[in-house]
Amino acid sequence: MNMPGVEFLIDRKGRKKAVLIDLKKHRGLWEDLFDAYVAYRRRNEPRESVASVKRLIEAKAKRKGRD
Repeated sequence: MNMPGVEFLIDRKGRKKAVLIDLKKHRGLWEDLFDAYVAYRRRNEPRESVASVKRLIEAKAKRKGRD
């Protein structure tokens, strides 16, 4: 399949080794790829629940209101 604005760099054995993306044509594609990469890299980091984040935000807002 050929996609305008996307080129593969191929090694001597014909294996795809890298890709060139025309960012003017495919900025959204690049952003999606980058977001997926960041999520993959951070997959083992500790996570916060939505409830605990809400509590932290509410507590911070209350402290700010007292100042």
